[in-house]
Amino acid sequence: MRGDGRLSHDLDPGEKGPRDACGVFGVWAPGEEVAKLSYFGLYALQHRGQESAGIAVSNGSKILVFKDMGLVSQVFDETSLGSLQGHMAVGHARYSTTGSSTWENAQPTFRATGHGSIALGHNGNLVNTAELAEMVAELPGGHTPRHRVAATNDTDLVTALLAGQTDDEGRPLTVEEAAERVLPRVRGAFSFVFMDETTLYAARDPQGFRPLVLGRLERGWVVASESAALDIVGASFIREIEPGEMIAVDENGLRTRRFAEAKPRGCVFEYVYLARPDTDIAGRNVYLSRVEMGRRLAGEAPVDADLVIATPESGTPAAIGYAEASGIPYGSGLVKNAYVGRTFIQPSQTIRQLGIRLKLNPLKEVIRGKRLVVVDDSIVRGNTQRALIRMLREAGAAEVHVRISSPPIKWPCFFGIDFATRAELIANGLTTDEIGTSLGADSLAYISLEGMVESTTIAKPDLCRACFDGEYPVELPDPTLLGKDLLEERPGRDSTRHSDVDGVDALVTGPGAGDALRRP
Repeated sequence: MRGDGRLSHDLDPGEKGPRDACGVFGVWAPGEEVAKLSYFGLYALQHRGQESAGIAVSNGSKILVFKDMGLVSQVFDETSLGSLQGHMAVGHARYSTTGSSTWENAQPTFRATGHGSIALGHNGNLVNTAELAEMVAELPGGHTPRHRVAATNDTDLVTALLAGQTDDEGRPLTVEEAAERVLPRVRGAFSFVFMDETTLYAARDPQGFRPLVLGRLERGWVVASESAALDIVGASFIREIEPGEMIAVDENGLRTRRFAEAKPRGCVFEYVYLARPDTDIAGRNVYLSRVEMGRRLAGEAPVDADLVIATPESGTPAAIGYAEASGIPYGSGLVKNAYVGRTFIQPSQTIRQLGIRLKLNPLKEVIRGKRLVVVDDSIVRGNTQRALIRMLREAGAAEVHVRISSPPIKWPCFFGIDFATRAELIANGLTTDEIGTSLGADSLAYISLEGMVESTTIAKPDLCRACFDGEYPVELPDPTLLGKDLLEERPGRDSTRHSDVDGVDALVTGPGAGDALRRP
């Protein structure tokens, strides 16, 4: 969950934390090794998704796609990158929010069009997937059926829609013409980076839920999920892609058009946890926001203690801020093994009960006899913190006071973060004191919603805070039309299948997040 190991937690490899959807990267740079630039860009975005990685490259006449399951460094090598020759690329590192973790759902997605082909990468999650599936089912069949592939994720539905648009006479539209028609119909969170053979495109939803930035190379342009990815490839930051904006880059330069009115609702959880600390979003540095959250947390929830420690790595900036504001020394109470990446080996119950510590180990000499403030960024189920507190007590801690730099998470996210279901969220139905007792802490306190929001310096109405306050900025459809596996058949499910001549089979019913929409 933390740092580079978000799919399996430091203390409990079976514990899933909040996982963000994806990282996207695009580059248009004739004369540059665009596949290698994409590789390094994705490397900087690896924290945003560790299930699969892919790069599509165009040489002006054809698009090649290489993708596989695993980390960026596991999927690509010199040989595979060397085979991807061209002047333009789209890259993607994925964690699934709609569609399961399988090769078929790896991105960029690819489809033939009436003019050539399209490759597309997506960060976010759409809320009108069922409606998009209906639109795909209604696509005209005026030209040769292409790639008969089932659409099992929202990204492939959008790719199919962009590939299959025709005019009134049945002639296929270009990707750019299709985007003008399709993008206004797409609802939810999306930062798209896509291309045909000659042009690179990027588009961001009208709320701007997920970050997307534009950068300049000496001989080209770059778009990426975070500004940190621009830094790694030597691109200078130009600006953010605006909410509701689509840009296009080709041999004639960069052009832009607005497909929807901007209604900014950037995700506040990007500042709390998702984004890299060296990233800037909406003009605000993420690290500074996290330090300020720690400072405000110290003012709101003081405690008599001897040492402030962080849950590495994501709790570190807030812990530094807490120590600064409280005057309590900051120290390293936990040692992290930096070389343990994602593991597919799930420990048996016996091994887990022995207290397997894949990534964190306590510094007993530092901890023994101390009253500790342990700062973390969030609590989802609470299993992680429970194991951590037990470990610190075994190491001799006199007291363990937990301080969290975000408010209690009580609502699921439909815009690109895969939290637990609402029933699994520990803050749903328990008071803060009850949660603290459950964790085994001497005390527990969260930052206030106002304290967190003010730390970002972004106006509260311009932030999506739905996971904390249940106020969703986009109208959500019927609960049965939401859910990660919406488009995938499950044994025994009563489902209605639609098929279009383009070979896109799409289910329009699915498991719901019904509990999410029923307030207590």
